Amino acid sequence: MKKWRTLGFMTLICVSINFSSCTPEQLGQIIDIATTPTETPLTQEQIIGGLKEALIQGAVNGAAKVSATDGYYKNDLIKILFPPEAQKVEQKLRDLGMSNLVDDMIEKVNHSAEDAAKEAAPIFKKAITSMTIADAMDILMGENTAATNYLKRTTSQDLYNVFEPVIVKHLNKRGALDSWTKVVTRYNQIPFVQKVNPSLQDHVTTKAIDGIFHMIAKEETLIRKDPVARTTDLLKKVFAKQDNK
Repeated sequence: MKKWRTLGFMTLICVSINFSSCTPEQLGQIIDIATTPTETPLTQEQIIGGLKEALIQGAVNGAAKVSATDGYYKNDLIKILFPPEAQKVEQKLRDLGMSNLVDDMIEKVNHSAEDAAKEAAPIFKKAITSMTIADAMDILMGENTAATNYLKRTTSQDLYNVFEPVIVKHLNKRGALDSWTKVVTRYNQIPFVQKVNPSLQDHVTTKAIDGIFHMIAKEETLIRKDPVARTTDLLKKVFAKQDNK
């Protein structure tokens, strides 16, 4: 399957740009395919347009899923838990019968991330708009999450810069920072423990972004593998090329 998918991608790229950029082997593959009836080759603009549609669809759908109520909180794959350096805090408090304090803290953190995730779509769209033909080629020739990896590479820092103040705002709005202060204060009052005070907002911001990319990767994989997920004609035409067997 991968061999034929790669052949489809190579053919599509070479025909849509120009033959001079292809290797002799690639040209031979194109000639073999050209001897049978095929659809009109897609243009360079259509390839990029289809990839942009796929990226926007995956990014918007992924962000929408995590920004919904319980999008993080009830998804065990992306649910935000205590920072690694504070997991001993959680366990100790649970051991002392204070699970309600810990559970309240975790719920507020995840709902704060859901609130902040609504800010992601414009950042993704900006990165997608600036995608070049080289980016498109890398995505076409890449693995099932190549588009997600492109977004990670081009948006992670912008996402963090935008997300952190938004996370802090929603942590405050939800009372999560107050809950965190109570958790840490109560833990630090326990005799003989080593006192801790890790940064909550950095942890939540990083994990919130990781969760968005996880969901975008699922959307991208779906678009690549399932024709039903290709909701526009252009998506169907571009990604049908990878289905050749």
